[in-house]
Amino acid sequence: MTTEPNHETRRQILYWRLLAGVFSGEQQPTLEQASAGIVDDLGLPLAVLDPGISIDNVVQRYPDMKTEFERLDFATAEHDTASDSAASDDPPPIGAADVRTAALVSKLLLNVFATGSGQVSATQLAGWQSDAGWLRRCLGEEQAGAVHGVLTGLEGELVSRMRLREVLADPHLAAQLTPSMSLIEQLLRDKHNLSGVALANAKRLIRRYIDEVAEVLRTQVQQTSVGTVDRTVAPKRILRNLDVDRTIWKNLPNWNPQDERLYVDRLYYRQTAKRTVPARMIVVVDQSGSMVDSMVNCTILASIFAGLPKVDVHLIAYDTRALDLTPWVHDPFEVLLRTNLGGGNDGPVAMAMAEPKISDPKNTVLVWISDFYEFDRSQPLFESMEAAHRSGVKLIPVGSVNSSGHQSVNPWFRERFKNLGTPVISGRIQKLVHELKNFLD
Repeated sequence: MTTEPNHETRRQILYWRLLAGVFSGEQQPTLEQASAGIVDDLGLPLAVLDPGISIDNVVQRYPDMKTEFERLDFATAEHDTASDSAASDDPPPIGAADVRTAALVSKLLLNVFATGSGQVSATQLAGWQSDAGWLRRCLGEEQAGAVHGVLTGLEGELVSRMRLREVLADPHLAAQLTPSMSLIEQLLRDKHNLSGVALANAKRLIRRYIDEVAEVLRTQVQQTSVGTVDRTVAPKRILRNLDVDRTIWKNLPNWNPQDERLYVDRLYYRQTAKRTVPARMIVVVDQSGSMVDSMVNCTILASIFAGLPKVDVHLIAYDTRALDLTPWVHDPFEVLLRTNLGGGNDGPVAMAMAEPKISDPKNTVLVWISDFYEFDRSQPLFESMEAAHRSGVKLIPVGSVNSSGHQSVNPWFRERFKNLGTPVISGRIQKLVHELKNFLD
C-alpha cells in the first residue's frame, strides 16, 4: 500500500533549508538530504538545489522549466492565500503543486540572498544580477520597489568583493560585466588608479550605463515644451499656421445660400512665436559618497535639458569645494570622469559659485540635490537659498534622485524648506522631471 506523502511537511523542509542557507550560510546535511529526495520525487533536477547555478543556466539546460519560473508571481500567490483564508476557517490543503512552487521559490531566493563570502568573479556577478532580475519580475513593480534598497546593497557588497582592476584588465572578463549603479560607483572611485586596457574598459562600461539611463530619461523629457506663446508678436501668415476652424467661424456671415458658397474675406493664423529669453537652469549636486545615484542621474538629466532649445543649463558639483562643470554639461560621461566622489558637505561654497549665475531671478530655476547634512554651516546655506527664492528664483530642493525614491534628508532643512513653501520633493527622478517641465512650460 502506497502512503500519500505529507506535502505540508515537505514544503516546510524546503523552506527551512532556504532559511538555513540565507541566515547561516552553511549547509545542514539532514535538510540537504531530505530536500534532494523531495526534488527528485517532484521530477525536478538537482540543479534547483545548487545556488551556484543561475536561473538562466537552469532554464537553458531544462527549457521546460522556463515557463514555471516566469509564472512565479509572489504578489498573486500572497493574494490567493489571503483570499482562501478569508473564505474558510480551515486553510486549503497543501498539494504537490505547492511543494513544487516552494522548491522553485527557494531556488530563486537562495540564489539572490545567499551570496556567500570570498572573491567574486565577473561571471558570478553577472549571474547574480540576472537572478535579481528574475526576482524583480516575479515580485511585480510595487513589491520590487520595496526590496530595491536590499538588492542594491547586496550588489554593492558583491562588487566590493571583486578584484575589479584584474577583471578590467582582462577584456574577456570585462565584457561579462553588466553595468549597474554599484559597479559605476566603484569605477568612479577607482578611476585614478586605472590605466591602459583597464581604464579603457572602465570608460566603456561607464559610457554604456550612461547611454542606457539617458535613453530612459530622454523618453520622460521628450514631450517638454520650452517657452510660452508671445501674443505681442504677429503670427506668420503661412499655410502651416492657418487656423481653419477660426477662419470658417469668423467668415460665416459671408455664407451665400443661393450658390452654397462661403466667401472668405479674411484669413486667421495661429500665433506660434515663443518668448526669446532663455530659461536658466542651475543644477547643484552634492557629490559626497551618499549621493552617488544623484550625481549620475542628474548629470545625465542636465545634459538632456541642455540639449533643448532656449534652456541655459549650468552644473555645479560640490563636497568641501565646488566645481563648475558647465563646460561639459552636454557630455555626462566627461562630467563623471571629472568628479571626485566622497568628502563632506560645504553648501555655502557651492552657493557662492551659483549666485553670480543668477542674472534674471524670475527666469531661473535652482535645483539643489543633497541630503543637506552640512558640517556646521546650515544656517548660512539656508539663508542664502531663502534669499534666492524671495528674489524670484524657482527653488527646487531634492533629497536624492534615484530609482527607488528613497531619500534621507536633514530634518532641520526639511522643516525650513516646508515653511518656505518649497518642500523637498520626492527622490524619484520622475518627480524632478515633472517640476522642471512645469517651470519651462
